[in-house]
Amino acid sequence: MPAEIVLGVGASHSTLMNTHWEQTAQKAEATRFRDALYQARDLLAEARPDTVVIVGSNHFRGFWLDLIPAFTIGVGECIASGESGTPKGPLPVDVPLARHIASSLMDGGFDPAFSARLQIDHGQTHAVQYLLDGLDADIVPLVVNVFAPPLPTTARCAALGKALRTVVQAFPGDRRVAVIGSGGLSHRLPWPDWRDPHGDDEEFMVAAWLNGRGDWSRYDARRRQIIRAAPSIVNPDFDREFLDLIETGQADRACAFTTDELERVAGNGAQEIRTWMVMAAALGYAPGRRLAYEPVHDWLTGMAVAVLDPNAQKEPTP
Repeated sequence: MPAEIVLGVGASHSTLMNTHWEQTAQKAEATRFRDALYQARDLLAEARPDTVVIVGSNHFRGFWLDLIPAFTIGVGECIASGESGTPKGPLPVDVPLARHIASSLMDGGFDPAFSARLQIDHGQTHAVQYLLDGLDADIVPLVVNVFAPPLPTTARCAALGKALRTVVQAFPGDRRVAVIGSGGLSHRLPWPDWRDPHGDDEEFMVAAWLNGRGDWSRYDARRRQIIRAAPSIVNPDFDREFLDLIETGQADRACAFTTDELERVAGNGAQEIRTWMVMAAALGYAPGRRLAYEPVHDWLTGMAVAVLDPNAQKEPTP
């Protein structure tokens, strides 16, 4: 029996859930978001995936400015960096499926990087912590560069998701596969364009991104101070419009967003919607169900959870 894609999940992430839960003033909003993560976890458990492809972003823990691919697939060992209370250490990878995906994408005209010893950060491990808790499933990590421009276009990310769908379904082994897009929605991090830093804090961040490989903890205290001092810039209108596209199976319309437009309208953190776009395309743009949306300013982010069921039927487009 060939592999099948059984469920998709889009979920925001924030390490402040782990490090500053008690200090969070918006407890009701934070609790609703956390409960939605648990609801999505239960739906994943019901779908019984053997493997979960986790599409997440880079936060300069496993990727540094010495080498930033647009897309990277973990095809061997996968080590979680464990920052801010997220899982740490080796994670189980579905190596046969991962290598099939990497080679088949190459054959199909994509050129993803691959790693036989990939280090990932909370861009994936936040999902492992909350969405895969208690599930007996391997993973295939897929990292999308969203923070070190130039970035892959939103259209290229959607095309990757479409190609991912094709190659997963062509895998000859018996696999039930779920796909998670981890990141977003609107938020602005105090992170500079590494090509043009201004001021001491921005120059410090760029130096950390360039020199942090193997020694990132040396930079972490000041880095966290810079982030905690940043004002919250969340755009609920943008977030709800994007979630409407997810719910109606029209996430491909987000391909119209350029990198500069996303930055201007919803902040540099909104570049992470690329992970949702990969996931939605991999689900064939099945209609989604919004489980939560909360603009949690204490976490600087529009926090959302949505589930895409490939068996759901699209409503006719008006």
